Amino acid sequence: MLTYNETNIHPSTFILIGIPGLEAAHIWISIPFCMGYILALVGNSSLLFIIKTDSSLHEPMYLFLCMLAVADLVVCTTAVPKLLSLFWFHDGEIRFEACLTQIFLIHSCSTMESGFLVGMAFDRYVAICNPLRHSAILTRTVTGAMGLAIVLRGAAFLSPHPFLLRWLPYCKTNIISHTYCEFMALIKIACAETSIRRAYSLIVAFLTGGVDFILIICSYVLILNTVFHLPSKDARLKTLGTCGSHVCVILVFYTPAFFSFLTHRFGHKVDAHVHILVANMYLLVPPMLDPIIYGVRTKKIRDRFLKLFHFQRL
Repeated sequence: MLTYNETNIHPSTFILIGIPGLEAAHIWISIPFCMGYILALVGNSSLLFIIKTDSSLHEPMYLFLCMLAVADLVVCTTAVPKLLSLFWFHDGEIRFEACLTQIFLIHSCSTMESGFLVGMAFDRYVAICNPLRHSAILTRTVTGAMGLAIVLRGAAFLSPHPFLLRWLPYCKTNIISHTYCEFMALIKIACAETSIRRAYSLIVAFLTGGVDFILIICSYVLILNTVFHLPSKDARLKTLGTCGSHVCVILVFYTPAFFSFLTHRFGHKVDAHVHILVANMYLLVPPMLDPIIYGVRTKKIRDRFLKLFHFQRL
């Protein structure tokens, strides 16, 4: 089962066991995960098609939404098919290289999702606090450059993770108590000193998700300050309404993300099955709900979707 080289002991494969303590319920748990994955695929693909084909939606907010949809699709597709294979066919085996690839894609694309939410927050800030210069500040070139910078940041900060894990010896076990490969899950089964790797992971988490969340909070403080100085209540409500979808998406993304991050590192009293369920929700729920939130709350997207659905029925 184990192969040796000169310096480390590496398993050729890892074994994912799913959700400890809930093995008997894996089939039932797979049903909402399968339905959620289908909704995520259909919703995000429809969102991308609608925004691409409707030139009136080629605005910074919707371009960032397209980037978010692509990242959502990559994250859930990287994790959920393997989860369903594990739950349905007891296929928990995953090759070492595939495991490291899964870790990189999940963590880097999750970081990109956080960055795209910052881009959308910046769009709302400029649109509300400096509306006359919105089109001059957030041109397509600037929006594209911001998107590229977010992608490069995610790739640069997270690309060391697979190498940090590859150089570790895994002589204790090759069994991972999870439904997918995750950085901290592999750190916990390594038989070597991992404090530097843990510290690097914490620093990266703060420099990406932590800083992103702070920037979003700052943007909304400035937005609220501007809104509260508007002359009428109707104007304030209408302006705040333009931020509703973005705020909902932020809550859907960051709530399970922070819970998963904190419990993995500090929540030793949290039951393993609770943590793993929340970790899976973090990967599946945002991709599933993001297109629904924007489809329901954004009239342009809702109308275009209804037209598309009506055309398909004809």
